[in-house]
Amino acid sequence: MVITCWWKRIASVSVLCLPLATQAASADDVKSLTEAGKAAEAYALGKKHPELLGQPGFDLFFGAAAIQAGHVAEGVLALERYLLAAPNDGTARLLLARGYFLLGEDARARTEFDDIAKSSPPPEVAVAVDRYLDAIRTRASRNTPTTSAFVELGVGRDSNVNAGPAQANVFIPGFGVQPLAESSMRTASGFASAAAGVAYNHPIAPGVLLFVQGQGERRFHNDGDTHQFEVGNYNIAGGVSLLHDQGVLRAGLGYGLVTVGSRNFRRANSVSVEWQQRIDDTQSLTLGGQYARFNYGTTESIADGISTLVDNSARDADFTGISAVYKRTWATAWSPLLTLALNMGDQRSRTGHDELVPRTLGASASLNLSPLPKWGVLVGYSYQQSKYHGEDFFTSPDSRRDRFHAIDLGLTYLWSRHLSFRAEAQLSRNRSNADVYAFPRNVFALKARYEFK
Repeated sequence: MVITCWWKRIASVSVLCLPLATQAASADDVKSLTEAGKAAEAYALGKKHPELLGQPGFDLFFGAAAIQAGHVAEGVLALERYLLAAPNDGTARLLLARGYFLLGEDARARTEFDDIAKSSPPPEVAVAVDRYLDAIRTRASRNTPTTSAFVELGVGRDSNVNAGPAQANVFIPGFGVQPLAESSMRTASGFASAAAGVAYNHPIAPGVLLFVQGQGERRFHNDGDTHQFEVGNYNIAGGVSLLHDQGVLRAGLGYGLVTVGSRNFRRANSVSVEWQQRIDDTQSLTLGGQYARFNYGTTESIADGISTLVDNSARDADFTGISAVYKRTWATAWSPLLTLALNMGDQRSRTGHDELVPRTLGASASLNLSPLPKWGVLVGYSYQQSKYHGEDFFTSPDSRRDRFHAIDLGLTYLWSRHLSFRAEAQLSRNRSNADVYAFPRNVFALKARYEFK
């Protein structure tokens, strides 16, 4: 179907394919109130004039007002009548598709959104359509099996791949200021990265879903001296989701592997529980808890061309943690999304090395904005403090205490519903009561992601 008329702003109805010069004053009033964002008043006025139902100019604006005011079924009927007279009005068709979506009539909504997407709509409309189609797909996972996946490639620059100290000379208790070995000093390197992930949901009863998901990411340094610091993260998890009203309870088991260089650095077996509650149309709160068992392997240390294997099993520990995430959106310009998060964690050594395991407390805040239809901007800040349980050689007679700060910046461009490009930066600094653990680190990257939906 060819759609020839579009609105310039999704939030208002201001472009018509049908002249309205001969409409009654009350119909004009409904139009004016709707365009002014006073949907409830426009709907109330329209209800006082049932004799105007069936007139195309009235049906369009009354339908738009009814949907925005929460009387979706009435709005859908009015728009269906209007489209009989003006079948090529893209504004009305988009409003109708949204009405079907709100009523839960996903098949009809998908048909309308697909027709709009095929008609080369303006960028802001295309982005809105893609988001509704994704939401329909997510909602469909409650009743039908769904699979999603992604692949991602990137390049970047890391100013401190080995988390080396900020200075060449560090203070060591009992020894005074000592120079660092060159291999221990901070080292910069360019890198390439590759990541992929897949998720599968399978409903087994109304409101009950089984899920399995896995993803992995690996960095590849272009400097031969830093290959030993290449990090890989691989995770797989599975469990059950229980859907209830506006909440989701999820419980699962997981396995994670961290590699450094060519060696397995840490393996983790975990169990987690998460409750996500939708407060209203703009707010949600997620609470979570996790237990994990950490098992450490060996790492390779190369100094002056000599390779040495380091046994890290003394770090073996049990971890418990809790987290809370609050999200809030605003239906205003730039579509801001605010995310606030808190986390607490505690590790307990299984080998008696309390100096290697910390208690942590962290917080973060981020703001996502959409200044243009296909562009997204991220600004975030995170903080985490760590206090280790035992006395450290470099901090004696105190225990080690760290404070990590990071600023996150991101710019995303949606080339299509499936392909996106992202520029990101993390500017971080770890402060510590031991010079050897204090370091700055800045990471910059460009990434391309393709999502299979």
